[in-house]
Amino acid sequence: MSVSTPSTVAEAGAVGGATRGGDRTGRRRIQVAAGALVDGEGRILVARRPDGVHQGGLWEFPGGKLEPEETAHSALVRELHEELGVRVRDARPLIRVHHDYGDRHVLLDVFLVPGYEGIPQGREGQPLRWLAPEAMDPAEFPAADRPIITALRLPDRYLITGPEPRDESAFLRRLDASLRAGARLVQLRAHDLDDAAYGRLAGLALPICRTAGARLLLNRAPERVRALVADGLHLRAERLRRLTARPDVPGLVGASCHNAEELGLAARLGLDYALVGPVLKTATHPDAKPLGWDAFARLADMAELPVYALGGLSPDHLSLSFDHGAQGIAAIRGFWPRA
Repeated sequence: MSVSTPSTVAEAGAVGGATRGGDRTGRRRIQVAAGALVDGEGRILVARRPDGVHQGGLWEFPGGKLEPEETAHSALVRELHEELGVRVRDARPLIRVHHDYGDRHVLLDVFLVPGYEGIPQGREGQPLRWLAPEAMDPAEFPAADRPIITALRLPDRYLITGPEPRDESAFLRRLDASLRAGARLVQLRAHDLDDAAYGRLAGLALPICRTAGARLLLNRAPERVRALVADGLHLRAERLRRLTARPDVPGLVGASCHNAEELGLAARLGLDYALVGPVLKTATHPDAKPLGWDAFARLADMAELPVYALGGLSPDHLSLSFDHGAQGIAAIRGFWPRA
């Protein structure tokens, strides 16, 4: 792929090229496919943009614009072969990013690519680097690529802890079993506990999570958990709606969202993720009307941050969630053992 064509989101925004229709304001819409290739150590391949071009010198995820009538997956396969000399064998959707360059709208379909043949090489002379997601500096990437970094840092399984937090021994055994089953992001949900009991439970849960390589998020009003040690904070929707700035707490901050307005607020506040649901009927909230997968996909598509599907889901729904634009699934009963 020649660097004279709009090969990436950054370049497409500066140069133009083939469009995929337009938005309601008449601006051109350019669709791009990009890949996050993963090596055996979990690092991601990035390429450096040439000096002298739009956003030159920054690092980006390899890919390029779709040809007329081409699907995003087909474009990914073609572009990675042209740019890097690799053949894609396994790829799944990671995140869809919309970015506004003023006179045009860019839509970036990003795929996680754990399976490929060949050794990646910069076939257009571009320098390559393998980086752990945690080692990526968002300031060294185009703005449109920054939500991708967030998505790469988040796991695909998000555990919301289940009932019986007052029985600490049983609760912690279930937490340990959930972590051994693959959960790597945990929201400590225990609304019935007072602040002292909640703090004690958080203190007991944190080392179990850390041993498993998982992160623990607290679900409590920010001012009530600032003295606790954890890896971040989850906000209920009603708390989110009262905010005018991101809570000043270390680590991840996410929120439950039920509509486009709440998702927009979460993005404006600079939150790291959102939970959206219920997608299916759930025993936890039996009176809530399910969104269904199509409505979830529409919300995920307009979101400007990674979105987890929530409500009536289990690990069996993971692949389906990817196909509908989710970072993965969040669940209570789907991950929390019964005994």
